[in-house]
Amino acid sequence: MANKEGEISLLTPYKMGKFELSHRVVLAPLTRQRCLGYVPQAPMILYYSQRTSKGGFLIAEAAGVSDISQTSPEMPGIWTKEQVEGWKPIVDAVHAKEESFSWVVCFPANVVSQTLKAVLARLRQHSLDRVGLGPSVWEVVRSLSHHSKKKLTTQEITLVVDDFRVAARNAIEAGFDGVEIHGAHGYLIDQFLKDEINDRTDEYGGSLENRCRFALEVVDAVVKEIGGDKVGI
Repeated sequence: MANKEGEISLLTPYKMGKFELSHRVVLAPLTRQRCLGYVPQAPMILYYSQRTSKGGFLIAEAAGVSDISQTSPEMPGIWTKEQVEGWKPIVDAVHAKEESFSWVVCFPANVVSQTLKAVLARLRQHSLDRVGLGPSVWEVVRSLSHHSKKKLTTQEITLVVDDFRVAARNAIEAGFDGVEIHGAHGYLIDQFLKDEINDRTDEYGGSLENRCRFALEVVDAVVKEIGGDKVGI
C-alpha cells in the first residue's frame, strides 16, 4: 500500500545503529511475573518466541541487577550464573524463530522505587550495609512497628554502578544482542534524576548535571564492558 509523502510505515525496514530491522514494530519490556526465585522459567520460551517476527526487535522484561534490586521473586534477574543459564534458551528461541535472525535485548534494572516501599518489607532479610535504597533518605517499611532510613553512600553508588556492568556482561553471555538500561518509571536511576526526590548535597544532587551523574556513570560502565553499539537507556 502506498504511503502519503513523508508518512512512515510501521512495516518498512529501519536501521537502528547496528540493528537492521525489517519493520518498526518493537516489543516493549513487559513484566510477566513468571520466574521462580528470580530465575527465568521454560514457559517464557514460548512467550517470547510467540512474539518474534522475522527481523524484529524485542526488549525483554526488566531483569534485576542484584539480590536486593528487585521487589518480587517472580521477576527475573541477570546477576547469577543460574539466571544466565535460564535466559539462554529464551534468547536462542527468539534467534531461531522461522530460521531467521531477530534481535533481542536485555533490560537490566534496579527497580527499588520510592512508590513501592510498602512491598520492600522483605529487605529486612538482607543486610543494608552493602547497597542502600535510593538517592535520598526515605522510610522503608520493615514491619508494622519499625521503620529504617537508608540512603546510598557514594561508595555504595559505585557498587550499584558495578552491578549494572556485571549484569550487562551476563546479558551478553546469555546471548542477548544488547542491553537497554532501565532509567524510567520512578526506579533507582530515575529517582536520582528527579529534583523532587533527590535532595542530596554531594556530587550526585542539586544541579541537573549532578543529578544525571549516576545515570551517566551506569551508561559509561556498561558501554566500556560490552560496547556502545549494544547499549540503550
